[in-house]
Amino acid sequence: MSDRAVFSELHFDGVAKRYGEITALHATHLTIRPGEFFALLGPSGSGKTTLLGMAAGFVSPSEGRILVNGNDITRIPPEQRNIGMVFQNYSLFPFMTVAANVAFPLQMRKWPKPEITRHVGEMLAMVRLAHLADRLPAELSGGQQQRVALARAAVYNPAVLLMDEPLGALDKNLREEMQDEIKRFHAEFGATIVYVTHDQQEAAFMADRIAILNHGQIEQYGPQRDLYQQPCNAFVAGFLGEANLFHVSAVTTAPDGHWCAATKEGVSLVLCAAPAVGQIACLRPADVVLSTTPVDHRNETAGVVVDVVHAADSIRYRVRTMSQCDISARVTSRRAEARLQRGQPVYAHWEPDDVLIMDN
Repeated sequence: MSDRAVFSELHFDGVAKRYGEITALHATHLTIRPGEFFALLGPSGSGKTTLLGMAAGFVSPSEGRILVNGNDITRIPPEQRNIGMVFQNYSLFPFMTVAANVAFPLQMRKWPKPEITRHVGEMLAMVRLAHLADRLPAELSGGQQQRVALARAAVYNPAVLLMDEPLGALDKNLREEMQDEIKRFHAEFGATIVYVTHDQQEAAFMADRIAILNHGQIEQYGPQRDLYQQPCNAFVAGFLGEANLFHVSAVTTAPDGHWCAATKEGVSLVLCAAPAVGQIACLRPADVVLSTTPVDHRNETAGVVVDVVHAADSIRYRVRTMSQCDISARVTSRRAEARLQRGQPVYAHWEPDDVLIMDN
């Protein structure tokens, strides 16, 4: 598409939002890099939509500044910020055609008619809806309506494109299809995108970096791989992917240089890094290996399979140890592989360097 938006940096400089005595968002410092696809991830009420609303201009910060390419936009009205917004419910005008919906922001900005026609045509081609330009929204599928909303938000080349749970109303298959569409759109259009979601898999698949919010503050941010492999605390570990969490109650050293941790859950752990009493040990289910016979491993505990959940490409087992602690294990589903059954005795083991140590 011609006349693309220049890659823009979005910076939150100590922004916070309070409603009386309730703090919806604590002072937040965050920089979204030019051309980056950045996801805000967290449970309901974590503050991610509040942060997005302040960038859009729909929510006024109680303190702090919002800057685009170094320019303070904190007090600029939403319609003058050159920031696009895609909502979950599409918000299309039902009695306007697809082309008219996409043209609307340009008409409000009083663009010349030839430019409007050209930009609408280019944008509809980009989202592969040029052949449906004369349709009404009600005549489109949910995915097509979302692509119209995307085209309308991006048609005037905004400096930043904000997306608030844009795929939340779609079914699983269509949601995955639209994830591919949005990634393709980002690669072609090149705008800086800030994407709000509560779906960890969606964020991991789409974003360059992710910020995980909880109780109105950012717990940690960075590439998905870093957050998964080096979570800063138990909340991040549990929110971004599955996790077996153990509370360290005592620490000793082994002759071979490893560290041994007793846990409140009754599972003994051998680790490569030194933990402290009160810290959390995290073990990902994908790192747990199950066998029907003991293998004399450093980290090995006996138990019984109490639950089996079959997914499309994996099987999740829940194993109850002798101390009544449950350990989850996730294995790849292979047609020829023997399946474990509920009530079957097993041995769970894992490598010392698979155990992550973090604060509670």
